[in-house]
Amino acid sequence: MIGLPLPLRRLVVAYSSLAPLLLAAPAAAAPPCKVKVVDKENGWPVPLVELTTTSQVSLVTDNAGVVAFDLPEFLGRETWLRVRSHGYEVPEDGFGYRGVRVTPTAGGEVTIEVERKQIAKRLGRLTGGGLFAESQKLGEHLGWEESGVVGSDTVQTALYNGKLFWIWGDTSLPRYPLGIFHTPGAVTARRPLGSYEPPVALRYDYFRNAEGRVHGIVEMPGDGPTWTSGFVSLPDAEGREHLVGTYAKIEGMLDAYEFGLVEWDAEAERFEHVETFWKRSQEQPKPPRPYPDGHPVFWEDGSGQRWVYFNGPPNFRCPATYEAWRDRSKWERVDNPRRFGTTDGGSIDAATAALAWSEYRRKWVMIVQQRFGKPSALGEVWYLEGDTPQGPWGPAVKVATHQNYTFYNIQVDHWLTEPDEPVLLFEGTYTHTFTDNQRQTPRWDYNQVLYRLDLDDPALRPAQRD
Repeated sequence: MIGLPLPLRRLVVAYSSLAPLLLAAPAAAAPPCKVKVVDKENGWPVPLVELTTTSQVSLVTDNAGVVAFDLPEFLGRETWLRVRSHGYEVPEDGFGYRGVRVTPTAGGEVTIEVERKQIAKRLGRLTGGGLFAESQKLGEHLGWEESGVVGSDTVQTALYNGKLFWIWGDTSLPRYPLGIFHTPGAVTARRPLGSYEPPVALRYDYFRNAEGRVHGIVEMPGDGPTWTSGFVSLPDAEGREHLVGTYAKIEGMLDAYEFGLVEWDAEAERFEHVETFWKRSQEQPKPPRPYPDGHPVFWEDGSGQRWVYFNGPPNFRCPATYEAWRDRSKWERVDNPRRFGTTDGGSIDAATAALAWSEYRRKWVMIVQQRFGKPSALGEVWYLEGDTPQGPWGPAVKVATHQNYTFYNIQVDHWLTEPDEPVLLFEGTYTHTFTDNQRQTPRWDYNQVLYRLDLDDPALRPAQRD
């Protein structure tokens, strides 16, 4: 550099010092490949499909049935993906593997077809975070806004003042593993779904505190969480609506030590204590049974008396008025079986159940979560029909299955459809709890998943009592 002008010598020195950094700068990340999973029968996107590489990297489809495949070691290479999904599958090869070979390319698109092996169609996840996380990595569904909730247990819904009022049990939040344990809630429109096809995107208007955070709205005094059930809107003698429910105070894992009744205070935006009808003591170590619990339904008998039934299968009722709900002398036990015959000649025991009147079928339809079924102990789902909320019930046919996963506290979402439509929607809590499965599905575990039954599907005919 001797002989070069001083400014030029300085420029050469500066470039020499920066050159190693410039050469080491990484190349821009390649855009992901869109891998879309669809139902071979109808072309609908299939949420909750796990795609796993030979190096055991797993990606799970979001509500739009896609994953953003961005693994640099596989882009541009023929790639084998194992395909796993509850109730959906691809054919098995000669070695017993179920998978497909694809060649994902940067910015490209690949479609995988799966065959539905169950009657119910999975529409997607209703709660939690990242419902469209994979799609958003691909520049799609960017208008979807996160709620700040990542996990929601056990839904309850009631029609109140022209809107749907939703509450959930224990709720997970981003900021700490221990979230909300005193029943958060939200409202939606009367018909919040624009379609009964995937992808579903149900927007909840959550009750929030002054800081804008979702919070509990049924916080009763005492140690432990407050759980709420038997959630229903009832008229009083003057025709005014009252949104009411049953609360339980919980200690330990599932141990209730107090039960009582609560009522919604619209001005305070919280549920207030009405009465305690049981508190554990030496004289009364166990709660009186039955009590208002589960998902209520209404029924009018032949004399014109309107009843509200509770629990699933229903084993409790009272006249469908606010006054009767508060008057324990009006509470009645009713008979309903917990074991049902199946269309193949076997039988099932009910863990929980939910029902609704179908104007299309002119029958009561019931969705049962089986107790100790196979292949999952608490994840097998059945459909049956009856003449009243107390039966008699016809044989059951299995409509959904979960591989070593739990699907509990099912709710029939009859509010989301018209009574005379041939469509039945139901949701439940999807969780690894009560299994030995240590593989929790990212984003999906401990959340509400929605299914659809087409009541004119020929596969349901063995259970339909015509």
